Amino acid sequence: MKYFFLSEGWTIDRVWATDGLWQVTAWRRSPEIEQLNICLIETSEMLWLYRVEAAVVMVEVKPIDETSLPTSQQAIGQVILRRLMSAEQVIEHLGKAATKCQLQNLNSVVF
Repeated sequence: MKYFFLSEGWTIDRVWATDGLWQVTAWRRSPEIEQLNICLIETSEMLWLYRVEAAVVMVEVKPIDETSLPTSQQAIGQVILRRLMSAEQVIEHLGKAATKCQLQNLNSVVF
């Protein structure tokens, strides 16, 4: 499994596997991508943790509604995430975060 953080208000668009753009017809299924119940809050921005299957090498993300983004981010149309994280890197990132880490529907935990 691989992981990445995605800012609230953004959504997943295209996905790449080792042999190129993910083709649902070739794989006979969609890629396994799951939003976990963990998020970081950094400078009042919520970053949700996602888990993807090992075959995924890149993920393109885009704003759900560009007008709802802060003015500083409205010029960004899409972003390609090329460096997906391992579980160890996620734990290290959560451990170093000088932010709140929230579990959905639970109380906040400060690291």
